[in-house]
Amino acid sequence: MSQMLKAVIFDLDGVITDTAEYHYLAWKALGEELDIPFTREFNEELKGISRMDSLEKILVLGGRENDFTLEEKKILADQKNVHYCRLIEDITPADILPGIKELITKLKADGLKLGLASVSKNAFTVMNRLELTSQFDTIVDAAKVLKGKPDPEIFLTAAKQLNVDPSNCVGIEDAAAGVDSIKGAGMLAVGVGNSETLAKADLIYPNTESISLSEIRNSFENK
Repeated sequence: MSQMLKAVIFDLDGVITDTAEYHYLAWKALGEELDIPFTREFNEELKGISRMDSLEKILVLGGRENDFTLEEKKILADQKNVHYCRLIEDITPADILPGIKELITKLKADGLKLGLASVSKNAFTVMNRLELTSQFDTIVDAAKVLKGKPDPEIFLTAAKQLNVDPSNCVGIEDAAAGVDSIKGAGMLAVGVGNSETLAKADLIYPNTESISLSEIRNSFENK
């Protein structure tokens, strides 16, 4: 007997809107301040992981992982966040990625619950600026979980808040760490982006515009 799809849980960055460029610019500015060369290629490695974990990777990159106390690291992470928050002040509903509004409309019309699972501590700010907060039944950000992706906690927390068993949920992600998080939670994983990076996903779409609810349903029912 096939499971019934009851909820879809979205990642934020790279799925609903693309704030990756703002993260890149903010991290690059911090890297330059610390004399650590920061490239777009390295920025890809930070996708889907928490702010403090990102900072740790950057410090390792520059061979400076032992140069700061935990308190100093928190100050550096906050500094990056202040810069990032200034950059996202101009986000509007026009920045919602192609096809996402239509997908949300279809999901709601089908009576499915909608959740957001984002490691960004600015998730509520971004969702408010996109005018999407009211469309979602729950929003789980980094403040609500102890472990970041790839740990499944954030997707399990979203399912719990939606009052839906994880096996009845689909997760949508653009990062490998996020796909691992979805799979660890026992959900069907939909990847958006590079098929090699997202190889563990059950379904992969090259972009948000190509996401098909009927295909997701079919894959879910036949898993």
